[in-house]
Amino acid sequence: MTDIIHRVGIKAPISEVYKALASVEGVASWWTRSTTGNSAVGKTIRVQFNSKEGKEIGSMDMLVKALEQDKKVHWHFTGGPEEWIGTDAVFNLHAEGDHTIVLFGHRNWKEAVEFTAHCSMKWAIFLLSLKNLVETGEGSPSPDDIKIDNWN
Repeated sequence: MTDIIHRVGIKAPISEVYKALASVEGVASWWTRSTTGNSAVGKTIRVQFNSKEGKEIGSMDMLVKALEQDKKVHWHFTGGPEEWIGTDAVFNLHAEGDHTIVLFGHRNWKEAVEFTAHCSMKWAIFLLSLKNLVETGEGSPSPDDIKIDNWN
């Protein structure tokens, strides 16, 4: 199994970071504007990625596995690219001084492939979008994210 992992410090209260990760509205403000569903444990959130012209590039469905106030958000992917199905995105939060530390893992990939590298880079970009959202009030969710290659 292969994991993507990242660590980012956000200069903001842990409650604000948690809110941006644990709500549909929050996810739509840093990951992709086209986010729908229900962010309660046992419910499903759907994210869709579109080009600036509105053409769908891809989508994912994720089951909300855990929401631990100001500590953890855990999603299990049930739909989307074949490589994502059965994987988990986990955001663990803790405070260090005036920063909230997000320890992120997109875990349980069957194998490391070129798409894993693409997704690792995109997760880094979206985690910086989360950082900007919470610190400044403005994220860069898809379709306004940084484009890194010909896959997006």
